[in-house]
Amino acid sequence: MDDAIPPQQQDHQPGREREMSPAPDYAPRFPGAGRLAGKVALITGGDSGIGRAVAVLMAREGADVAIVYLDEHEDAADTVTLIEAEGRRGLAIAGDVGSESFCREAVDKVVATFGRLDVLVNNAAEQHTTDGLGDLTAEQLERTFRTNVFGYFFMSKMALQHMQRGGAIVNTTSVTAYKGSPHLLDYSATRGAVLAFTRSLSQLLVEAGIRVNAVAPGPIWTPLIPASFDADKVAEHGKNTPMGRPGQPNEVASCHVFLASDEASYMTGQVMHPNGGTVVNS
Repeated sequence: MDDAIPPQQQDHQPGREREMSPAPDYAPRFPGAGRLAGKVALITGGDSGIGRAVAVLMAREGADVAIVYLDEHEDAADTVTLIEAEGRRGLAIAGDVGSESFCREAVDKVVATFGRLDVLVNNAAEQHTTDGLGDLTAEQLERTFRTNVFGYFFMSKMALQHMQRGGAIVNTTSVTAYKGSPHLLDYSATRGAVLAFTRSLSQLLVEAGIRVNAVAPGPIWTPLIPASFDADKVAEHGKNTPMGRPGQPNEVASCHVFLASDEASYMTGQVMHPNGGTVVNS
């Protein structure tokens, strides 16, 4: 697709894929190889963006896939249709991952529907720009951490009650966990927290045979971008990377699938960096 992105903006978090132009590229680039055959995956923020691309690719690799989303019902329905088009079963569950009780209900519904849970992808997130620390309200700080950090803790806690040896958790963090971002103070802090959570949980679960890894994308063309930045900044998204363009969701999803599969059986506590060539200290 054309790398140029026209100015655009959305007024709701975490954004809707149906309103984006051009549409993000979620389609898998390669035939499936059965890497997740017979497994069940749960993906938060799975209605659009990276989550959608991961959901479709995991379905292509043989998994039944449940997605959790906030309130983007049309996007979620589209994603379930795409999962089913790959010949797998799909399930969409609406709710707020910042609520521990919702996370419990969501995981229980997945297990009741599919009979098991093998893979958890913590991906749901929101971000808000600020001009300075003085503009960051307690309400915004609480909301960002509740979605981006508490949600990962809650969903992992509930999923681990059902996951068996050989299971995998894959957390989406961000290049901002390494570089920081002057206008995404709270978001960057949450991404750093996810990095530490990933490494710590991986050590806790190593004897249980459950691997925990992360993916730290750079600037990717997802609904979160027009939902977070003004229109002119959206048009410049990704141009400051060495590759000079934003990444597409399907350029990230293969990292999640690899880490969830047995091909990554000797990896835990690690991070993959699909970021357009930015060198980070891991």
